[in-house]
Amino acid sequence: MHRCAEKEGHCERCEGELPFEFTMAFQPIVDLSSARIITYEALVRGPAGESAGSILAKVTPRLLYRFDQACRIRAIELASRLGMRESLSINFLPNAVYEPQACIQATLDISQKVGWPTERLVFEVTESEKVQDQKHLRSIIEAYRSMGFTTALDDFGNGFANLDLLTVLHPDRLKIDRALVMGCDDDIRRQAILKALVGLAGELGIDLIAEGVETRDEALWLGRHGIPKQQGFFHARPALESLAPDLEPGLAALRQAL
Repeated sequence: MHRCAEKEGHCERCEGELPFEFTMAFQPIVDLSSARIITYEALVRGPAGESAGSILAKVTPRLLYRFDQACRIRAIELASRLGMRESLSINFLPNAVYEPQACIQATLDISQKVGWPTERLVFEVTESEKVQDQKHLRSIIEAYRSMGFTTALDDFGNGFANLDLLTVLHPDRLKIDRALVMGCDDDIRRQAILKALVGLAGELGIDLIAEGVETRDEALWLGRHGIPKQQGFFHARPALESLAPDLEPGLAALRQAL
């Protein structure tokens, strides 16, 4: 871990213009038990809706910290402009945070500027690469929670986000990867794993969110087995610089079907 680059209120790694344009799409996270949207996740896109991958391919190691900060600012600005009333979930790269108290300053500044309540911010740990320093990641999560933010561990059950992280981390939310969700209504092995996760999350005091829900049958099985909080194309696709249409009638029908 290198030293923090903050000097006299400025950061040489995080500040400055990016050499490319980007924006955000918003995808809702719903709760079938209350039949409402509870959170929107901000997802990176190109100005004309280009994929996240096409934008991330432009992020060099030198631009990593600047890009991470710019994403937070852009997401909060857009959410405020769109009149979002739900919580806003923002992905962050743990290896792009040097010192939590210093690296959060730009987020606090833009939240104050647009009047966004910090208690409606959720930070998702994105595991696109293995965390080299779990102690550092734990310090980030603990610092964010102490500031009143909600924290989430993304893509759980696939890639690098696995059970061992829960021995050192204490996130508020656990987002179950699509790899465990797909076909769960008709797959006894996935069902066994998901039921075990419900019990584990209950003992640890963690909320579960199923990612990548793509069918009604998946949504209903999950809701009936203790995972009513869900995200995926079945409920709504990410919308470029806009919020989802009214989902309440469909969610109310699902709640009734439970």
